Amino acid sequence: MSESSELGVVAAGHPLTAHAGAQVLREGGNAVDAAVAAMLTSFAAEPLLTGLGAGGHMLVAGAGGETALLDFFVQAPTRPADGSAAELEAVDVSFGDAVQVFHIGPASCGIYGTPAGVCAAVERWGTLPLAELAAPAATLAREGVRLNQGQAYVAEILAELLTSTPECAALWAPAGHVLREGQLLRNPELADALELLGREGAQPFYRGEVAQAVCAWLGERGGSLRPEELARYEAIVREPLRVPYRDREVLTNPPPSAGGTLLAYSLALLDRAASPPSLPAILAAMRAAQGERTPQFVRELPQEGFLERFMAAKLGSTTHISVLDRHGRACSVTCTNGEGSGVVVPGTGIHVNNVMGEEDLNPHGFHRHPSGIRMPSMMAPSVVMRDRRVELVLGSAGSNRIRSAILQTIVGVVDHGLDAHAAVAAPRVHFEDGVIYHEPGVHVPSLAREGGGEEDEIVGFHGPNLFFGGVQAVQRADGAISGAGDPRRGGVAVRA
Repeated sequence: MSESSELGVVAAGHPLTAHAGAQVLREGGNAVDAAVAAMLTSFAAEPLLTGLGAGGHMLVAGAGGETALLDFFVQAPTRPADGSAAELEAVDVSFGDAVQVFHIGPASCGIYGTPAGVCAAVERWGTLPLAELAAPAATLAREGVRLNQGQAYVAEILAELLTSTPECAALWAPAGHVLREGQLLRNPELADALELLGREGAQPFYRGEVAQAVCAWLGERGGSLRPEELARYEAIVREPLRVPYRDREVLTNPPPSAGGTLLAYSLALLDRAASPPSLPAILAAMRAAQGERTPQFVRELPQEGFLERFMAAKLGSTTHISVLDRHGRACSVTCTNGEGSGVVVPGTGIHVNNVMGEEDLNPHGFHRHPSGIRMPSMMAPSVVMRDRRVELVLGSAGSNRIRSAILQTIVGVVDHGLDAHAAVAAPRVHFEDGVIYHEPGVHVPSLAREGGGEEDEIVGFHGPNLFFGGVQAVQRADGAISGAGDPRRGGVAVRA
């Protein structure tokens, strides 16, 4: 779905999320106000993808204001060495044409960041009170949200996770089966927590009663979150990564995020070739980026100057919200709860993330990240600048597929001249671990002959699938703002 407006557009993974942000734009809020309102609404409307127990990144750019990346991603806790810690629990999740193993339970829970991120964004860039932005989301959580087709599908494939604990099952399977399309999901404890966040800010979630409840609940079950680690958590402002591409500049997520760095590397490789790049060239860039994700890469990501050394040497899930306001200010924010750990802490409204159990974020083994380190996220909220103005605001859900989804969308707009809607809807490919995945519409014989190695397996999906990410994009062209929500994840764009 696409929408065009001269006042501003919000693209998001759920109609309620996008409408909440657009309403704030209509009422005079800026892009960050709108993104925060949409984020908070997504906690009620897209609770399998995000929430108060999640983490994320927000990129703010354009209109002559500060350009910055706000990092509020999940942080690694201290894992006890005495053998008392819980072990990860494995569940299989089928996307129809591919199966992925996820790891859940108390051992998968990392230090959450969304409460801190919301408050830092409003304090630094917002113009409206947080309580005002949180109130509609709290109302939705209390009154309930009916599952649409997209959310019902996610619930269906995550059924084993959603019934893994009595607390999670009470929310998601109150009648003995996981909620289906059209059924109402109510979460009054989340409503109370959103109102608490609006009223008192992040303090209760890191140093107050909510933090104490979360740590106690997890501690009794072998989890590793400690009160002192939650108390030290804070959102961090970073300088965005900047990479030239054709006659544009792409701003994206810097280290210690892995996704932005690998996206920048892929774009830099493609920028050496003719425009538009061929599909084999895009696959070769994906292959090169995948090959660089070594133990050394992950280990050195947090180090000062890593990006410059990496680029010089080489060249020398989740939900997303994109906003562009009438003044040309852009806000691109990606959040993830992983899939959720299955651990719902009574009385807090928090379903804690399972980021410590995500294979995509722990490619070389679990529990190897030092405590206090931000996990090397694949999330890459991005902005494409043209002549110093925002041209495209985008980002994606989809774990390891995030960087390939964003790469192909940027190539579609910049190299092929597509509008945001056509670029988002175009069939995608993804390369990972010797397998080339593709949607219908990709020429398979050419893909096999030119884009794959001799040992590569080729897996074709029967239709567009959320496996390939969920890009939400907003574009300014010829003075008008338009947007596109990814149909793979029920995304929509709503004008102000």
